[in-house]
Order: sequence, then C-alpha cells, then structure tokens
Amino acid sequence: MIKVEDLHKSFNGHEVLRGVSFQIAKGEVLALIGMSGYGKSVLLKHMPRLIKPDRGRVLIDNKDMGSLKQKELEWMRSRFGFVFQNGALFDSMTVFENVAFPLQEKTSWSDQEIKGKVLSILDQVGLNGMENKYPAQISGGMIKRVALARALVRNPEIMLFDEPTTGLDPIIGHTILDLIKSCHKRFGFMGIVVTHEIPKIFEVVQKVAMLHEGRILAIGTPEEILSSNDPIIRQFITGSIEGPIKYH
Repeated sequence: MIKVEDLHKSFNGHEVLRGVSFQIAKGEVLALIGMSGYGKSVLLKHMPRLIKPDRGRVLIDNKDMGSLKQKELEWMRSRFGFVFQNGALFDSMTVFENVAFPLQEKTSWSDQEIKGKVLSILDQVGLNGMENKYPAQISGGMIKRVALARALVRNPEIMLFDEPTTGLDPIIGHTILDLIKSCHKRFGFMGIVVTHEIPKIFEVVQKVAMLHEGRILAIGTPEEILSSNDPIIRQFITGSIEGPIKYH
C-alpha cells in the first residue's frame, strides 16, 4: 500500500504541494490528473524519495520513506519502476543494453539469464527484433516502449509513469496507454500515471485523483470522477475554456 499524508513542498518560496493526502491499495493503478505546472510530477517524485517533502510523509507498506536508512531506502527503491517523460534512454546504448542495464547494475545474474529476461520483456512490449537498434534509430512510440521495458525488467511492485504519452500523436499515445493496461494485467503492479490523456486514461486505471492548487481536489473511481458535479472537475475533463479555472 502507498499512503501519502499531508505532503507539503515549496520551491523558492512558491508552494507547490499544500497538504496532499491519498492512498493506493495493492494492485491499483491511479491516474493523477490536473493542470500543467501544478505539481503532479513533483508529487510523483516524492514516492521513491527522489524529492524530500518539507512536511508530511510517504508510507510504503506502513514504512515511512523519510525515516529509512540509506540501505533500507535503496532496497525500497528497488521495488519501484519509473518511466520518465522523455524515456531517459542512454543514447550510446542499444535497446538491449538500455533494458539490460538495471539487471547488470543491480543483480548478480549471468549474461545468459540477462539475455533471456531482456528478450522476453522486449517481446512483451512489442519490440521483438529491435534489440540492436539505437534510440536515434527508433520512433518516439518505440522509445516509450523501451523505457517501459527497462522499468519492468526487474519485476517492480510499484510503477510510476510521468506523462508517458508526451510528444506522441493521439493514436500512438493511446497505444502506449493500452500497453500499460495490458502490462498491469500481466504483472500485477500498483502504480501512478501522471497524464493529460482524458478521457482515454479512465479506461486504463482503477482510481483517479485530481491535483488542484496543491491539494487533492477529488479522488475516486473513473466513474465517480466522470460523474462529478464539481465545476472545476467538469471544466478540466471537458476541456472547456468557460468555468472557474482561469487559463493564462
């Protein structure tokens, strides 16, 4: 279980998170939605303690991430897989080498074991036969798939996706979300997806939370959020320029 309690974070006097609280149960994937620049990625990076809060706690299975010693923190981080916005692949490495990297760095597996695992995971994300390509030789959608394969290769319990469809056209973006959905069914991870892919994301996740002005405005099932009468939620979901949210 992930439990976030009263999380606060400011940068240079600007308050980004103003008391965020929510929880996710085992096996659930939560979509984190809200306006651009309102702290969704910042919140996501608090989960594995890539960012330290000014106040509040993140608990994983009731263990406070902020109270862990370095060795315990490293072990806890090994339970996470993280897919960054731009993929964050190593340009000088092939697809195979990018996906193999976490296994080479963090396990004592043999070369043969690593090869088998990498080729298997590449096949599962639709990249069979692409292992010898370099990032510059593949499409944006394929880069996202490689990033997903690298995040999944160590069978993480918790997956974090920071806007996994950024820079993709709508069709490819929806394909990536469908891939996340199928991988969730196959691997059973819990996770958080930061995204603006509305309404498509409501088909992928079990829970939705809207971050607005530094707080969780609402959290519930996709059906509950879609049927909300809150004018802020309605405006955001429909993309209307009319409403309480003022765009600049």
